[in-house]
Amino acid sequence: MAGKAAPDEGTGFDQTLAFTVAGRNARGRVVRLGPVLDAILSAHAYPAPIRHLLAEALVLATLLGSLLKDAEGQLTMQAQTQNGVVDLLVCDYRGGELRGYARFDRARLDELGPNPTLPALFGDGYLAVTFDLASAGQRYQGIVPLEGDTLAEACESYFVQSEQIPTLIRVGVRSDAGGCVAGGMLIQHLPEGEEGRERIHVQLDHPEWEHIQIMGGGIARDELVDPALDLESLVWRLFHEEREVRVERGPQIVKGCRCSGEYYRSVLARFGPEEQQEMRNEEGLILVDCAFCSRIFEINLD
Repeated sequence: MAGKAAPDEGTGFDQTLAFTVAGRNARGRVVRLGPVLDAILSAHAYPAPIRHLLAEALVLATLLGSLLKDAEGQLTMQAQTQNGVVDLLVCDYRGGELRGYARFDRARLDELGPNPTLPALFGDGYLAVTFDLASAGQRYQGIVPLEGDTLAEACESYFVQSEQIPTLIRVGVRSDAGGCVAGGMLIQHLPEGEEGRERIHVQLDHPEWEHIQIMGGGIARDELVDPALDLESLVWRLFHEEREVRVERGPQIVKGCRCSGEYYRSVLARFGPEEQQEMRNEEGLILVDCAFCSRIFEINLD
């Protein structure tokens, strides 16, 4: 990126922008979700605090999922607790397809007021991040406590503890009568390269990383959700003093609920006849409720 991208060429809603600051051994992702976010959130009548929480989680899932080099790979992010108001929050990203869902106790949520904290919502919860690499048939998972004030902080802890990669994440969410907009940025320091030797420890005091933290940390959350500021310009604002910043646009992001009658029939066919019979209702149908898109499928296996 030798200069600022022209406005008519800039990346807008529902698309990631990958960037690399080669001279600092840093890589990053930035995204701004708009229409696809409204499409996912509209599947349920979420109250404002849950809409905000799920919007943040969907941005994080997109940022983390866009790190996958495997086009068929999938990133799943799940926050869960035994004693929290939100007992399940799950999002996944695969090749530009994004979906998410939150399950919560409405009565207990109302008791918390309009702006509940993350600890109030989850109690003693944990965050599980899973990378499924389809082409290699491998799965990697890391689990960290849901500590801090935001889900973004928990994701930073995941990368430090599980991946040994210094990581900075910022997320902004804005919701009004016109809909919901959420944006985020992820920056990582990879002095030993993305592949190669096993990382032994996190170099949080590396001078290159300290510089990148200062530059990236200067981003304002209002900038992340400003539709008038394309993503190329956002990256340029932060790193225009660097000798070279390479950018590459990712795939268009769409609502990716993969539910269908055919899919559920194939899943149910794996059960034995007795198990299938127990699932049937009085009409002989098996009802499958997809939480992601709030649809009930009536499956006839005959």
